[in-house]
Amino acid sequence: MEIEELPCEEHHQILDVRIAGSSYPPFVLSFKNLTYDVKVSTKSGFPFRWKKPNVSSGNTTKSLLRGISGEAKEGETMAILGASGSGKSTLIDALANRISKQSLKGSITLNGEVLDSDVLKVISAYVMQDDLLFPMLTVEETLMFSAEFRLPRSVSKSKKKARVQGLIDQLGLRNAGKTVIGDEGHRGVSGGERRRVSIGIDIIHDPILLFLDEPTSGLDSASALMVVKVLQRIAEGGSIVIMSIHQPSSSILGLIDRLIILSQGRTLYSGSPSNLPQFFSDFGHPIPNNENPSEFALDLIRELEGTSSGTQILFEFNKTWKASSMDDNGGDDTISNRRCTLPLKDAIAKSISRGKLVSGGNGANHSSSVPSFANPFYIELMVLSKRLLTNSRRMPAKFAVRLGTITVTGIVLATMFWQLDDSPAGVQERLGCISISIATIFFNCITEVPTFIQERYIFMRETAYNAYRRSSYVLARSLTHIPLLFNLSVTLSLITFWTVGLAGGVPGFLFFFVTILASFWAGSSFAAFISGLIPDVFLAFVSGIAIVSYFLFLCGFLVARDRLPKYWLWFHYISLVKYPYEAILQNEFLDPTKCFVLGVQLFDQSALATLPAPVKSELLESLGRVVGRNITRSTCLTTGKDILKQQGIVELSKWKCVWVTVAWGFFFRILFYLTLLFGSKNKRK
Repeated sequence: MEIEELPCEEHHQILDVRIAGSSYPPFVLSFKNLTYDVKVSTKSGFPFRWKKPNVSSGNTTKSLLRGISGEAKEGETMAILGASGSGKSTLIDALANRISKQSLKGSITLNGEVLDSDVLKVISAYVMQDDLLFPMLTVEETLMFSAEFRLPRSVSKSKKKARVQGLIDQLGLRNAGKTVIGDEGHRGVSGGERRRVSIGIDIIHDPILLFLDEPTSGLDSASALMVVKVLQRIAEGGSIVIMSIHQPSSSILGLIDRLIILSQGRTLYSGSPSNLPQFFSDFGHPIPNNENPSEFALDLIRELEGTSSGTQILFEFNKTWKASSMDDNGGDDTISNRRCTLPLKDAIAKSISRGKLVSGGNGANHSSSVPSFANPFYIELMVLSKRLLTNSRRMPAKFAVRLGTITVTGIVLATMFWQLDDSPAGVQERLGCISISIATIFFNCITEVPTFIQERYIFMRETAYNAYRRSSYVLARSLTHIPLLFNLSVTLSLITFWTVGLAGGVPGFLFFFVTILASFWAGSSFAAFISGLIPDVFLAFVSGIAIVSYFLFLCGFLVARDRLPKYWLWFHYISLVKYPYEAILQNEFLDPTKCFVLGVQLFDQSALATLPAPVKSELLESLGRVVGRNITRSTCLTTGKDILKQQGIVELSKWKCVWVTVAWGFFFRILFYLTLLFGSKNKRK
């Protein structure tokens, strides 16, 4: 590395850190007069409080950003400092295009040109405050999967591995490379290492712009210093690094090139951290020796915020001090810098040619346009599937719990309904056994909701900057679940079908298995939709359980369709339990050779059941004379078709019921995709 001078105009020079031999103007990100207001409504603690007439609602406007300006250069690290609520994260979100353009006022340019949001997604990365990672992947695997997503297929496998190994060294993670990330239940890497991994997955493609929301939050001083050193090396590699930070140590402050101090959405200082002592000395509040300048600044600002005039005096002083500093330096450097920059398209093309936005080519034929996604759909699908399967395979407890639930349910059903006969009591027990089996499937699927929601936040982080397509994720998650659903279906079918004595032999068993598999598919899809629609684990889980309960209530088991109130018929037809329940009933009762109520069984489950056999025969003969039909003890009075009619199952054949169940699964997968498409924009309004 060496410092090179880039000539601009006659009397100005820019010092910039560059790789030897690459003399070209740097990227400059400029922002001017950024203003962001939100409406805050004052709500009563009681939602139905009576509102007095002629009283306006309590909507007020709160300014989160108020005319903030500045610039960040390639090769430099900019930190945004301030107390909680000062606007640090809001400013980061504004620069990273995470605030709606209709709400954000002011201008943000890169090399003097307004950034298109699609281009920004490709050339930038955003590291969230929370470390959202797959817990059972190692550090090396996590970074390698990120490389598979962000680096195009033109980059060979060996080059991707080399990029990952180089990044591990750059992040100081060599000793943790083979360690799993870990979570509450699995011991893994330390907090500082997790944070560096989070940074690594977003810089694997070497972005031009890197935004970080409080990357040192929750870390001890040593880990925080290590993270900022990593960010400094990233900036020196040719990136613009902008981060929010709460209260940096003196060591961290010494690594920062530019500092912006905010209070209540306004800039109270903007410049080099090394100028802080002079700034506050000129303000009349010199920083004592051996005191952390950032702590002194925040304490002073907190005191000023408690006065009647607030920080207005410091705000005005900053403007005057900055103007005098520019006069001493011979003018505004921003104008000179803008003249030194290349047009954005040319700058991006040059950046690609030297290895930024890693593309795998030699740089000779790169166009200025960068594709929205690094890889085609099928590559994304394979990588996503591999990652999901790897993480799931290392968490066998989740599968074991689900398999155990299904196994225990099957054993309970088998012992409760062992070898049912064809009597009227056997018919009722068959109906109960089948309905419980189907309901258990859907309740079992709802247990997937927490896993879906956990992955949902990882998905939102990765797709926010076009790591892969949303459709790729939905399809990969669907495909990787099929083996799990298959195993659960086989287990339940083998345990219950033969032991309960369900009808149909081998063909009947195969149909029963297919119906169970279709039910698992529909239930899993429904759980995915619920998790995409409701991001809160508790609310999503309770909502899913409640809706499945309603499906069971109105499927036709407790109350036949013909006896349901008309205002509940619509829910009967959208019940996911209805269609597999009716399919299995038809598989059970459509055999024309079977009889389920003989003449002698007509009196079962009634007060006449204890009468002597001769008396029952006489009653049957009398009944036959009344209806004009010969009825004996062996006369078949109820067939399987009669039972289906009693249950109101006369509309769809058994195979149509199966196909409807499968269609429900696809329908909810589409809804899941739409919730991810429209519900994960990661933008403030």
